[in-house]
Amino acid sequence: MFDRPDTGERALLVHLQLPNHQEDIQELIELAKSAGTNPVGTVTGTRKSPDAKYFVGSGKAEEIKTAVTETQADIVLVNHALTPSQERNLESYLGVRVVDRNGLILDIFAQRAQTFEGRLQVELAQLKHLSTRLVRGWTHLERQKGGIGLRGPGETQLETDRRLIGIRIKQIQKRLEKVDQQRHQGRSKRKKAEIPAIALVGYTNAGKSTLFNQLTGADGYVADQLFATLDPTLRNCPLPNHTDSVLADTVGFIRHLPHELVAAFKSTLQETATADLLLHVVDAHAEDRDATIAEVNRVLAEIGSSTIPCLQIFNKIDLMPGSLPRVDRDEQGNAYRVWLSAGASQGLDLLRHVLAEQFAHSKNRKKCYLKSDQGHIRAKLFTCAKIIDEHIDDAGGSSLIIEIDNKYLGLLSAVQSEEYV
Repeated sequence: MFDRPDTGERALLVHLQLPNHQEDIQELIELAKSAGTNPVGTVTGTRKSPDAKYFVGSGKAEEIKTAVTETQADIVLVNHALTPSQERNLESYLGVRVVDRNGLILDIFAQRAQTFEGRLQVELAQLKHLSTRLVRGWTHLERQKGGIGLRGPGETQLETDRRLIGIRIKQIQKRLEKVDQQRHQGRSKRKKAEIPAIALVGYTNAGKSTLFNQLTGADGYVADQLFATLDPTLRNCPLPNHTDSVLADTVGFIRHLPHELVAAFKSTLQETATADLLLHVVDAHAEDRDATIAEVNRVLAEIGSSTIPCLQIFNKIDLMPGSLPRVDRDEQGNAYRVWLSAGASQGLDLLRHVLAEQFAHSKNRKKCYLKSDQGHIRAKLFTCAKIIDEHIDDAGGSSLIIEIDNKYLGLLSAVQSEEYV
């Protein structure tokens, strides 16, 4: 089997134009740099469909092999997801290590993870991604198990690989469950204390961490590179109306984010799914702005966050000549977009006042009556609403005066309720 080299600094990039595949070559270059490699050349091409053996086709594989020799590259980065057999065939033919798009993103995540939770999540994603490659790497032995004198070794190695990987995955999942429980307890405490939770979401390198630092006074790591921030960070974010809120900085999204990462980072992404408000940070200066917005919206829908109120933050307006900080509002006067520059400290006060406005209008005082058989609704109200007053009558019914957030008003659909001033 091909012996992979330890080095990986000189990278040859491979990018094909395929129908229904919208990866960007510039994004691949940024990913390669974020992984610490030095791109020394690029091979591009067009195909109607991927080749079953090499993905790129035999002719293009020969072109890549020539480019590897000319550039003295020691790693080939392919801007697409490869099957284990395609990756193995390319490595054998080219004589250098081949890493596909998913493997490259996983490697960047492995470098960025700093916390115990982040490292566990990355390891889980890597194991799930590599398990098929590790297992299939022994299929040449698996085929030998029926031969005289060769019965056993292949099957033993194959089963050992599967067992060890399976055991490690279960260990990590158990540890992450404990971390998730701790995060859930923290969210429950904030909810009972009626502290609004705000989550920053957006395409990677849109400026989320810079905005996070500006709003909270934190000094989190900021760099002009993809996935500069991996581990979720929560900080207090005071608002002008003397309201406290918690702001969460989350991992950036990217086109075709590997499913292994989406699954592994469920506990991290849960900060997004349980937030009271999402701040969708957009690089307003980027040429593919609309495409990145659509991709972030797709991932939000995938993790169950598409129904949470969202405020668009068009960032980096200092790179757009003539653009000034402003707030866009709909016909009802509700803010839906704020134009600012976190890096240049422009428009931050506008955002703070919009946030204060959002939460000032999100609370509703209601007077409601629950029958004796609606105890389950009463229990939910005690969890997610502020109970100002309660009176229980002789029939076992409850008259409540509550303060409840807009997103929980659906709980009152089955009970008698009215506005309380």
